[in-house]
Amino acid sequence: MDSINQQQTEDTREDLAGGPAVERIREVIKKTASCFFCTAVSTGGSDATRPMSVQRVDDDGTLWFLSANDSHKNQELDRDPSVRLFFQGSEHAAFMTLTGTAHITTDKATIHDLWEPILKVWFTEGEDDPRITAIGFKPEGGYYWDNKHGRAVAGIKMLVGAAIGKTLDDSIEGTLQP
Repeated sequence: MDSINQQQTEDTREDLAGGPAVERIREVIKKTASCFFCTAVSTGGSDATRPMSVQRVDDDGTLWFLSANDSHKNQELDRDPSVRLFFQGSEHAAFMTLTGTAHITTDKATIHDLWEPILKVWFTEGEDDPRITAIGFKPEGGYYWDNKHGRAVAGIKMLVGAAIGKTLDDSIEGTLQP
């Protein structure tokens, strides 16, 4: 009986490492370029959680943000570089959390590569604003949950499952080790 139940149960777990983990990170960020950026997570608490926009994801999985040098976030990172990021790509899918460390740089070439005109709202002098810094976040691990086949298939499976009284799970989840 157990082997029959195991065969009927869908495989909903897929742990990812290296390139596949970075690709999953890119997929979630493509759905939502913003996240909640939490500082001081190594102390068991968080000094603050704030929304931030990801400007770029490098091939090694490093995420890049722009921030002001006089922000609370930069001050908190100077004290403790540990960070946790929370992403939600849509109302019912593409959830991801990443933990890692961040570093602050004032490298003008990096800032230039990350710059977008809309950022002038926060940096009124443009990409040469003296307050602008770049934050590189290197994920050390994470977890994701998503739909395997997209929102439409997941919705159909939920409706059919409810109608026939059977779980038809279309989720996929697992650890991320970039």
